[in-house]
Amino acid sequence: MRATDKIEKLFIRKVLRQEYLPGTQIPSEREMAAEYEVGRPVIREVLQRLERDGWLTIRSGQRAVVNDYWKEGNLMTIVHLLAEEESIPDEFIVHLLELRKSISPAYVKDAVIHKPLSVVSLLKESEMVPDEAAAFAEYDWLLQRGLAAASPNPIYLLILNSFGDLYVKMATHYFYEASYREASRSYYRELMEASLSDDGIQAEFLVNEMMEKSIQMWKAQTKVK
Repeated sequence: MRATDKIEKLFIRKVLRQEYLPGTQIPSEREMAAEYEVGRPVIREVLQRLERDGWLTIRSGQRAVVNDYWKEGNLMTIVHLLAEEESIPDEFIVHLLELRKSISPAYVKDAVIHKPLSVVSLLKESEMVPDEAAAFAEYDWLLQRGLAAASPNPIYLLILNSFGDLYVKMATHYFYEASYREASRSYYRELMEASLSDDGIQAEFLVNEMMEKSIQMWKAQTKVK
C-alpha cells in the first residue's frame, strides 16, 4: 500500500472513531510528516485528497479543519466509509437501510413492469435457499442485484454494487433470526404473485412495506434507536 493511501485510511479511521472531531484543527503538515515518517509533499497530497472527498477543509497559512462528513461529504465519503467496516457508526447502517427503502420500490416496480419473467425466475430460486443466515444473505444480495439489473435504469445497479461486501455481512447478521428469514420467505412469495400478475404497483407497495419492516427489525436486533 502506498504511503498516501495508508495515511489517508488512518486519518479517516481517526475521524470515525472521533479522535478528530468536526470543527477541530488537525496537526500541521510538519507534525504529521514527523508522525508518519514521510516527507511533507506526501502529507500535502493526502490532505488535498481528504479535502476533495469532504473530510476536511484546507485554509491557507492555517492548519486544516475537520469537516462534519455527514454534511460536507460526497460519494467518495461513502466509499471510504464502506472500506472501514469496523469503524462504521451504527446510524450509518440505518441510513443505508433508509436509502434502500427509498430506491428499492422504484427499481422493483420497473423490473416487474419491464421483465416480469426475469423477476419470477429470480424469486423462484428463494424456494431452494437453505434455512440458514449466510445462505439467505447471499440469496437476498443476488436478488437485489438481479432486480436492479432488470430495471431499465442502470444507475440502480451501480449504486447497489458499491455496497456488496457490507450488504452480505450485515444481511448475514440480520438473518440469524429465524423469524426474519420466515418473514422474507413470505415476502418473496407475495412479490412473486405480484410479478406473475405483472402488477408493478403492488410490487412497489410490497417492497416499501418490507423495507420499513426490515429497518424496524434491524433496530430491534442491534438496539439502535
